[in-house]
Amino acid sequence: MMKLSRFLNFNRNAVGKPTDVRDGSALHALTFQASISTGGKSSIQDRVFAPYSVFKGKAALSVEPVLPTFSKFGSGNLRVDRRGSMMLTFLPAIGERKYDYEKRQKFALSATEVGSLISTGPKDSCEFFHDPSMLSSNAGQVRKNLSIKPHADGSGYFVSLSVVNNILKTTERFTVPVTTAEFTVLKTACSFALPHIMGWDRLTTPLPGTLASKLSKVDPQMPDLEWDK
Repeated sequence: MMKLSRFLNFNRNAVGKPTDVRDGSALHALTFQASISTGGKSSIQDRVFAPYSVFKGKAALSVEPVLPTFSKFGSGNLRVDRRGSMMLTFLPAIGERKYDYEKRQKFALSATEVGSLISTGPKDSCEFFHDPSMLSSNAGQVRKNLSIKPHADGSGYFVSLSVVNNILKTTERFTVPVTTAEFTVLKTACSFALPHIMGWDRLTTPLPGTLASKLSKVDPQMPDLEWDK
């Protein structure tokens, strides 16, 4: 397994203990949370570190689902408080098989954008634009552009992210070439995660009351949002 740079020496796990994340498999915490049953009582396990990561010469790409959060209303019912997403994290290379986590950039795909990615064919392209200040006087100050374009020979895709920050006067670009096999894994994973980021898994498999109450609260240890560092 490829080793990340020494910038990635330690991270915090769900219980606050330092965890070595130099191994690429621990790029970022997956937000799926599992319940276990012991003596009829449910509890929440530590998070599972299981992003899908692709390491290439100039940059790395890590993909993981971010589950929605819920709020309670009425007699214990839950409704979506914040929608989930598929979070793409790009990291620049700083050496052979080394990547700088401090300079990461994120792009959160909504459910509809995930649908566009899933439906991308061998010769198709898709592009997404995000602006946190859209429809305000600060529109365009910081904007992100994600594009997925096929290789000319049909052997895969270029996944590229451009981040323009007119406030800091910076422009960052990441391009990760992925093979057809890697892109197929990405699409399949997104298909599996889609009902979960929409919260529909709670409709078909309701959680026990105690556990649902715990998960209905906003988790302060959730992974960074797209516009956070």
